[in-house]
Amino acid sequence: MLVRAAVIASVAPGSAADVAGLCAGDELLSVSGRPVRDVIEYRWLTDEPDVDLEVRRGGLELRFEVTKPFGEPLGVEVDSPVFDEVRTCDNHCEFCFIYQLPPGMRRSLYLKDDDYRLSFLYGNFTTLTRFTEADLERVVTEGLSPLYVSIHCTDPDLRADMLRNRRGAMSLRWLRALLDHGVEVHGQIVVCPGRNDGEVLEGTLTGILDEFPELANVAVVPLGVSRFSTEEQMRPHTRAEAVAVVDAVESAQEVFRAALGHPMVHAADEYYLLAGRDFPAAEVYQGFGMHEDGIGMARAFEMEFNGTVEQGIGVQPGFFNWVDGAPAEGYRAPRTDGGSGCAAPQAAPATGGTPVSLGARPGAAVGVLSGELGAAVLDPLVSSCGRDDVRVIPVPNRYFGGNTAVTGLMVGEDLARVLAEQPIGHRYLLPDVCLSRGVFLDGMSPQDLPRPVEIVPTDGVSLRRALDGRALDGQGLNGGSHG
Repeated sequence: MLVRAAVIASVAPGSAADVAGLCAGDELLSVSGRPVRDVIEYRWLTDEPDVDLEVRRGGLELRFEVTKPFGEPLGVEVDSPVFDEVRTCDNHCEFCFIYQLPPGMRRSLYLKDDDYRLSFLYGNFTTLTRFTEADLERVVTEGLSPLYVSIHCTDPDLRADMLRNRRGAMSLRWLRALLDHGVEVHGQIVVCPGRNDGEVLEGTLTGILDEFPELANVAVVPLGVSRFSTEEQMRPHTRAEAVAVVDAVESAQEVFRAALGHPMVHAADEYYLLAGRDFPAAEVYQGFGMHEDGIGMARAFEMEFNGTVEQGIGVQPGFFNWVDGAPAEGYRAPRTDGGSGCAAPQAAPATGGTPVSLGARPGAAVGVLSGELGAAVLDPLVSSCGRDDVRVIPVPNRYFGGNTAVTGLMVGEDLARVLAEQPIGHRYLLPDVCLSRGVFLDGMSPQDLPRPVEIVPTDGVSLRRALDGRALDGQGLNGGSHG
């Protein structure tokens, strides 16, 4: 496979790479004499104390010898997590959200991946239809764990039909092989009404217990349907169908507890909201292992907001974030952080030591922006504060339409429409989960919005601190546009 030259995006001041003379913009040709396929291999090779780097700069090929303590980061951030070609998805799932994107977005967002390396790095789900013996050997040899696998159903023929790929019938054999080699795997079932719900879902949960009992956990999530979907069979769940899914999952949890000692399978928060059911107790989620996939987010946020925990639980997800940047440190890349997500909170102008939004009056009322699903969770929490100066502002998602209502898919266009109707001079808090490298999915930025906003990390601890006017992690709040 062709390996391109990775481009050095940044060099940390004072790092070993900086001392050696490496610069942003250098093209990385080889590490210790080897062309490097991805950031995983790059980190393995640069952990060594003596690293020989070959780069191209302005058409010239240069060599740098770097000496540092073993395991110390080189201090280089590269421009992509993979340097060869991303292993694209050859499935044609009728429920795939990539097929439902509106036209005119940036080109990178339309790339479908089925790459186990991005599963390891970012928590992306892979169907394993392109997995090979060589991939298994690398996963086991290099300890690439955990991985995230889309199961959808355990019936081979139906799985192949849902993936629209004949290899889907047999690719779960690789899941069995991964588990046999001790790899930690998290599973996912996207439930499509009339396709893999009802008796099929019950059979899938039974099949998981019979065939893959070593799975760490399994998320049962509803399909997302945008207004651009062309699949006639794909539609949002009814309330009755959501109730049936919750019942099936909770019934299966009892069976899993009896057989394995833990519930393993969990229904997404969205199902509980749609079904009108109370969320399970926090202990049911056993440490919130699938927090990023919408499992237990509401309970976790409640714990954070109410002060039960002192910091955010889990990495906050950012949709399509892997296409916008490479991991800066470690193997598992945060979906939203200062290096490969939106900017970290920065100090904003303040009056009397209290962080405020640009243009906001001291003591101004506060509006918390959220997707419609998030607003349903936030409303009772904010109401419990007993403050009449704080309100939750739901942002209907007209850009994607359909049943798209998660906060992570809020875009500038919808936010601008909603904010234009809000009073001038109030503080507006915007969760960072809807930003990647400082921009929304539609290409707009917070500076384009008609009201100033404060960018706040998407967790209950940070929101409570922002409402109380306290700095976030000692850094303050990020000022938004000048509206």
